[in-house]
Amino acid sequence: MKVKRFFAQTMAEALKQVREQMGPDAVILSNRRVDGGVEIVTALDYDENMARQRLGDQAREATNGSRLAEMQAEQHRRLEQELGRSRDRIREVREKRASVGAGYANNSAFIDDSALGLESAATESGSVASSGAPGGYSDELAQMRAEISSLRDMVGARTAEPKKPANNAVQQRLSERLQEFGLSLDLSGSLSRRHKGGRLDDGWKQSLKMLATGVKTSRTEWLDQGGVYALVGPTGSGKTTTIGKLAARHVLRHGADSLALVTTDRYRVAAHEQLFVFGRILNVPVRVVDESHSLDDILDELSDRHLVLIDTAGLTSTDKGYEQQLSELARSHHRIRTHLVVSATSQPRIMKSVWHCYKMANLAGCVMTKVDEALTLGESLGFVMESGLPVAYYTDGQKIPEDLHHAEAVPLVRLAVERLKTLQQQQAVAEGA
Repeated sequence: MKVKRFFAQTMAEALKQVREQMGPDAVILSNRRVDGGVEIVTALDYDENMARQRLGDQAREATNGSRLAEMQAEQHRRLEQELGRSRDRIREVREKRASVGAGYANNSAFIDDSALGLESAATESGSVASSGAPGGYSDELAQMRAEISSLRDMVGARTAEPKKPANNAVQQRLSERLQEFGLSLDLSGSLSRRHKGGRLDDGWKQSLKMLATGVKTSRTEWLDQGGVYALVGPTGSGKTTTIGKLAARHVLRHGADSLALVTTDRYRVAAHEQLFVFGRILNVPVRVVDESHSLDDILDELSDRHLVLIDTAGLTSTDKGYEQQLSELARSHHRIRTHLVVSATSQPRIMKSVWHCYKMANLAGCVMTKVDEALTLGESLGFVMESGLPVAYYTDGQKIPEDLHHAEAVPLVRLAVERLKTLQQQQAVAEGA
């Protein structure tokens, strides 16, 4: 995993640096205000399970993926600070030696190479001690080399840890079945290694139970609990359609007078049309956040409504208004429960990228959409387990409001197993044709 920090005066400038130097696959571990601007810590090939292993006991404090990423970023900052202090001490030693005389210039050149990791301290340790330098300098140089070597080992251990292979044939086969189910290589390996022996079917059942335990769901329904809920996510993930299903179901249960719809999408032409159609059909008011009406002003006016559903623009970090929209949700004085809408048809890497893109909005959970279009559901369940986002609802069709379901872990895992069986049957038929 490659971790790097970026500094800029504005968030937009920092994100531009990330795109140019790290590419589109970079994952944002943390972002914060610092003196003179903002700081973003990013990573390539980020994996939450490996991060927990690297952090060891510290990872127990991380109750969700967002906290874990922040801890990983903080660890990287500490390592950089330690390296910086060691380089400063080496610079001080070099300056002292320079004041003694030019006779020690060769040793100074050696320290430069050591600090940069270009020479082996073990193979050169004798040359410094016998150079004729005063004993105090020699001791300091040896200590500096030991610190640099130790820090290099720490960084290397965190970027090149080997994956533990399955220790027997049953674990290997179990890991392969879990990958067919849709889980990532790391997560399937982690689950299969917990099966210490016995039959493959026993390990399969045990892994599914652990998966069901790891998938969090919301215990209460929004329609009954009430409150303000916002859906965020990329364009095409199903935000507006999901709001339509929720709104229709609420009207059927509680009537139209206790519901209101809000949209923050003022960036696209005709972006409000579908939401206004829902409003007219259900006889529910629809309000638009714009330059004249802030989100908090609108929510103040709708404070008497039992349920308020907020639709948002499907913006990415490169789009104008991205940071402003998420800041409106995160800084509102109303309690907005923001949920990420994740399409079950997305690739796992895209799911993680979207999660890191939107988590600055203080995500309270997620909604899983397009379940009926996905070949397997293990990718979605693995993402939910690794991110720690509770699943509130999932959708499996276009019918309003029938194809909306309150999420529960065991039924979701069972549905994923049925989807795998269907896929295997289809493959068997295709092979036999």
